[in-house]
Amino acid sequence: MFFFNALVLFLSAFLVGLVVFIIPTVKPAYFKLSLAFSGAYLFTLTLVHILPELFIEATSPFQVGLFVVVGFLLQVLLDFFTEGVEHGHFHSHSINPTTLLSALFVHALLEGTLLSHPSHTHESGETHSLLFGIVIHKIPEAFAFASVLLGQMGKKSYVLLLLLIFSLASPLGIVLNHYFNTEQLVSSQFTQMLFGVVAGNFLHISTTIFFETSPQHQFNARRLLFILGGVALAVISEGLFR
Repeated sequence: MFFFNALVLFLSAFLVGLVVFIIPTVKPAYFKLSLAFSGAYLFTLTLVHILPELFIEATSPFQVGLFVVVGFLLQVLLDFFTEGVEHGHFHSHSINPTTLLSALFVHALLEGTLLSHPSHTHESGETHSLLFGIVIHKIPEAFAFASVLLGQMGKKSYVLLLLLIFSLASPLGIVLNHYFNTEQLVSSQFTQMLFGVVAGNFLHISTTIFFETSPQHQFNARRLLFILGGVALAVISEGLFR
């Protein structure tokens, strides 16, 4: 099952990144609506799936909560290097490509570890909602990443290489965490702390998307519908696969 998850995450990032060569720009309004949907899904999934599972299994709920805060702050730090590409920013035209790739690689590597948790590797289907949540987050992220690189460098072969490396990050996270857990090289407490960090990452990204897709806090009926759709789909998928 973990191999299937790794393949899906790789293809979702790489193929969407390739779309930039065909459709270099999208209408900002449409892109913001897709971000609102993905942010709502990711936020809801974090609250109804990841955090409850973490605290139920936790040997020290305080430590788990502490590492959720660490993950939140880590994402704040990564944002300084990515300039928000992981939540759909296209304005990062002066950023160093290596710096951008390194920061996004760390973020993507961490999120991949979620899908190699012992309870997420069997075939009962409980992992589907989590996999889907990461995929719909990765789609605008990969598109923005490739778009920024193409606009800044213009050299397609280099963009393809960096896109390939980025696309391998989450699958690598799955494989490494699966190996470490299978060979018992890490403790269950370390795994809980790691997933707390990832949950903090997701909370930062999803809440940032909410604020950024609502400039001046103006009411937007379409945006609200997309947010409600993301929330509803996350809740329904959790109910179906549990």
